[in-house]
Order: sequence, then structure tokens, then C-alpha cells
Amino acid sequence: MKTINRMMTNICSVNLTESSYFYTKLFDFNVNYDSDWFVHLISKDQKLELGLIDRTNEIVPKDSQNNPQGFYVTFVVENVDEIFKIAESEKFEILSEPKDTFYGQRRLLLKDPNGTLVDVSSPIKDFEF
Repeated sequence: MKTINRMMTNICSVNLTESSYFYTKLFDFNVNYDSDWFVHLISKDQKLELGLIDRTNEIVPKDSQNNPQGFYVTFVVENVDEIFKIAESEKFEILSEPKDTFYGQRRLLLKDPNGTLVDVSSPIKDFEF
């Protein structure tokens, strides 16, 4: 059996500074590494990682340098309404304000500076199917 030692999502970015600000402001990531082509973000407890890479960098295949399609990133947080207030005050692109879903999550949809769909969800307390 193969053992996974680490998993990290990398988002291709058109503006590393703006992207880094978006994710650190909303989710309290710390910048662990910062260069002109790559930014490594890590959660305060060092359990979660997110990479931001300049989409035009030579290590990103040409056919992957376009706007993101067919995926989204989900962050499960304690209180999605708090994230919404931050997103609103920062004038981040909000696609859908927080609302309760049929599957027991309160969900907010944002678009990051690169066009990546960001789903921010919180479990609804005492939800039952």
C-alpha cells in the first residue's frame, strides 16, 4: 500500500501578492515561503498547506496556465458568517452569501483573485437528515 506523507493544493496565480493577501486575510494562513514565483502558506497549527504559484512560471505546463475550470477549493470553518464579514469588508468577490444547504452546511461562495471558486462552509449545529 502506498502511504501519502503530505498533500498540498497549488493554485496558479496571476498576482501572488493579491492571492496571498486573500488567503491569509480570510483563513489565517501564515506565509512560510515567499518568492517572485511561489508562495507557500501554512496554517497556524502547521497541519494545512496551500501553495500559490505564478501561472506563467516555466514549471506550470502551458495548458494549465489558463483560468481554473472544473474544480473548487473548500474550507470548512467554525463560523462562515465571520468569513463573510471579512470578505465583504475587503470587497472580495462574493458569488453567494452564506445560506443553509440541504446537506447540513452553511455555505458561502467566493472567487479568489485568480478566478478560483472558493467554497467556505460551516456545519449546521444539530443538523439531521
